Amino acid sequence: MNIQIGIVGTGNFGYHHGAILSQMDGVQIRSICGTSIDKAEKLAAKFDGAKGYSHIEDMLDANELDAVYICVPPGAHGEIERELVHRSIPFFVEKPLGVDLETPRNLLTAIQQKSLITSVGYHFRYTESVQLVKKMMSACTSGITLGQWMGTMPGVDWWKNQRISGGQFIEQTTHIVDLLRYVCGEIDEVYAMFGTSATAEKDPSITVADVGTVNMELKNGTVANIANTCLLPPPMSRTGMTFYTDQGTIDWSPSRLDVNFEGTQSKFSDSMNPYQTESEAFLHAVRTGDSSRILSDYHDAYQTHRVTCAALESATKGIPIILRDDNEG
Repeated sequence: MNIQIGIVGTGNFGYHHGAILSQMDGVQIRSICGTSIDKAEKLAAKFDGAKGYSHIEDMLDANELDAVYICVPPGAHGEIERELVHRSIPFFVEKPLGVDLETPRNLLTAIQQKSLITSVGYHFRYTESVQLVKKMMSACTSGITLGQWMGTMPGVDWWKNQRISGGQFIEQTTHIVDLLRYVCGEIDEVYAMFGTSATAEKDPSITVADVGTVNMELKNGTVANIANTCLLPPPMSRTGMTFYTDQGTIDWSPSRLDVNFEGTQSKFSDSMNPYQTESEAFLHAVRTGDSSRILSDYHDAYQTHRVTCAALESATKGIPIILRDDNEG
């Protein structure tokens, strides 16, 4: 029996996930939901048997879906997830979970009450290289970790709008924050500084910071710094993390892994597509109820989202923000 899939969002990631799903055995894309019927039908035409809709309720009323992929801008989260939770339909959602904490917090409570299967698109967790880093770090004493996401301004209008995107640290650099948590453990305190260096002068419609740096203290005593910028000219970019430990250094990026332990150097490259691996894990859970292969569910992703939102709060207020243990999820 084929798993019947709906996709919400007609941008690059809606198509990206759809292209992967359409090549998987036992999966059928039945419906696409967009902000307009024209956009939805245009994307639906790329997948055999799919139909376009302009409202989530219409899509769900017309189809018996086993799971839904949510690929929308950060500011569009809330209504879509609430409707899926109400109907007890498992969903995969692209990061981040929103632009603030209130909507994800309320959704998390509802998700947990339903014991609903969820997965969040922190795809780096599914790479072989990150799994290797996690294993090596478990045998080390970590000192300091430095992370970065340095690039150019994405060419979509919503990304430039702080209200819709949440800014670079919440929308993009969240991947690096998530890897820090996944590899090194939970974060106790953040102190951030964001600024506008050049982009707003060239384009007054830009309301996001174009530079930022965030210091963090982890529960295990590790300290970390994660910096980002979106002012580089295309196609320049530099993304990755360097872990400094009592055994040497681990230097990770999406394209390679370099390890220098006690004078012995080694290199590693990934061979698998992490986007496919994360979907395989999610769909396995939908089929069987076994969610053990999902490496980031909504609860876990909410912990990453708390950190990125705290960084924005810290930069806005100019003070450190302490992330105390609480009962929120």
